[in-house]
Amino acid sequence: MPNTTPATTVPHPAPHPEGVSNDEFRAAMSRLAAGVCLITATEPPLRAGGRAGEDVGMTATAFMSVSMDPPLVLVSVREDSRMDDLLAEQPLWSVSVLADHQVQIASRFSMKGRISDRLLFADLPYARGEISGAPILTGALATLECRTENSVRAGDHTLVIGRVLAAAQPSPDSPPLTYFRGRYRHLAP
Repeated sequence: MPNTTPATTVPHPAPHPEGVSNDEFRAAMSRLAAGVCLITATEPPLRAGGRAGEDVGMTATAFMSVSMDPPLVLVSVREDSRMDDLLAEQPLWSVSVLADHQVQIASRFSMKGRISDRLLFADLPYARGEISGAPILTGALATLECRTENSVRAGDHTLVIGRVLAAAQPSPDSPPLTYFRGRYRHLAP
């Protein structure tokens, strides 16, 4: 008598029309080590001459240098995130390249579903950028102040290209914080 029990199949992730699934893509890209940055901006005043709004921050690993002449950088921001909305109206922002001792800051600003950034900045040592007015972390490996030159929608992210207006190296000899295989990592000395 033939076996009439249906065969159990293991579901495979559905690929995109081009052939790669989200899981396959995520697994492959997790093998690319990346530096970790805190991107910050301050909400513009509601009216001319008014008080500036709340500071907003996000952890970024998709950040890179684009050009030396003029000095340009690129950050990838999740579409419809608070930072995406803010950078659409606020052209000035800053970048703090995180040192390995700043892992808690990276974790804090990568939390999903947070309501307000005010508490996230509450106990952090930072200064305001002279050009951007945005928070710049004390103890960062390097800091940049930028002005948005261009934004490009790319899938579920916005690629924000910024002209670097100022750069500094507050703690250039600290080891960098990196992100690899879904976790923050420290480089071996």
